[in-house]
Amino acid sequence: MKGPLQRLILIATLVVAVIAVGATALAAVSLIPTADAAEAKAALATQIDRLAAASPAARDALVEGLSGVSDASQPLVAAIPATGIVIGSAAAVVPARVIADVREGRSVSTEVRRDGVSYLVEGRPTGAGAGVVAAQDVRTARSLSTRVLWSLGAALAIGFAAAVLVALIAARRLSRPLIRVATAARALAAGDREVRLPPSGVAEVADVETALDALASALTRSEERQREFLLSISHEMRTPLTAIRGYAEALADGLVSPDRSHEVGEVLRAETVRLTAFTSDLLALARLEADDFPVRASSVDVAEIAADAARAWRATAEAAQVKLELDLVPTRAHADSHRLRQIIDGLLENALRVSPPHTTITLHTRQLAPNEVLVEVADEGPGLTADDAAHAFDRGLLRERYRDVRAVGSGLGLSIAARLVQRMGGEIIARPREPSGTSFRVTLPAPVASPDPSAAPTA
Repeated sequence: MKGPLQRLILIATLVVAVIAVGATALAAVSLIPTADAAEAKAALATQIDRLAAASPAARDALVEGLSGVSDASQPLVAAIPATGIVIGSAAAVVPARVIADVREGRSVSTEVRRDGVSYLVEGRPTGAGAGVVAAQDVRTARSLSTRVLWSLGAALAIGFAAAVLVALIAARRLSRPLIRVATAARALAAGDREVRLPPSGVAEVADVETALDALASALTRSEERQREFLLSISHEMRTPLTAIRGYAEALADGLVSPDRSHEVGEVLRAETVRLTAFTSDLLALARLEADDFPVRASSVDVAEIAADAARAWRATAEAAQVKLELDLVPTRAHADSHRLRQIIDGLLENALRVSPPHTTITLHTRQLAPNEVLVEVADEGPGLTADDAAHAFDRGLLRERYRDVRAVGSGLGLSIAARLVQRMGGEIIARPREPSGTSFRVTLPAPVASPDPSAAPTA
């Protein structure tokens, strides 16, 4: 059974062929008889001109000879002597007005009807009130047109059959690569990431094949990264779980002395906090990707939210001997205050994790443009490369790169921050700083100013 594309191509080609054949046939039906009539008239005029130019003796002999021919395809001829009595086979056809015009010295080219038959009539004066006339049955010209039209019809039928054959071949050739693409796409959807397509001869189909190959490669990379990330997270979660289980078993077996209970409690608390952080990040990311993470944007005071976050993290910064510096310009953004605080908290936590003692973290807010508000967290840590900055918000990528080099988190915080900023209609980017450190810049839309109802309308 033919596929839909094959049917469409075949139908489209047949429609074009039918229109072309029909238009050609209509044009031929109207033009060929007219052309044949004109050609017959020109041939008759040529014959009568030659007859008029002949000598009187030759002219009389020709008229006599042609008048004795019974072939219907030959013209009828007649001579008009000065007496006005028409002599020849055309005498019964040529009307008196034509004879009068010729005798008066005027050439005649007309069509007359006699006994239900139409004739082309040509008359030429020969001087002294004499002349010659010729008549041609119009049906002879039309019989030629009929034969030509039949021949043309046969040619058009052959052309139409050829168009059908070409349409079938073209439909199969064009649909075959698309069928391969559809088959490959279904295999890709079923989990086969080794799908690759040979290049097609059709440029547009080749573009689709290239895009499908790129999609397969991207899916492979994404799944590999996700698998590595999940393995990494599983490993990291296993560590606090192992510690908790070990101490729980020790407590159950009575192996922990009372004087160590405080120490054990602190370890259990710390490992539980770590485990809770991993779980919270995973749940937040899952909800973001499921698009059910509530974001309720309104006009919020960005500087105030940033100041609250700084107060919450100042003790942690002082304990790490890191200076938390604020540069907060009062400004407002169209955002969710809770989610904005979550973003700033995540960026500050990330900055504190990588900042060495006696360095500074700067939290900065200002109006970036009439319709944009900036929130920036900059640290003086080891910094990022240009490639790191370009992929800083890819889930778990920086964690995999630096887990054995510097302090890292769960690998989800920056990804969550990027998704939250995106959900609020903003943008977040990472930039390396000189001589070291990283700057995370969040831009959010400014509130749309509502019209003042007390303002007078302008003319």
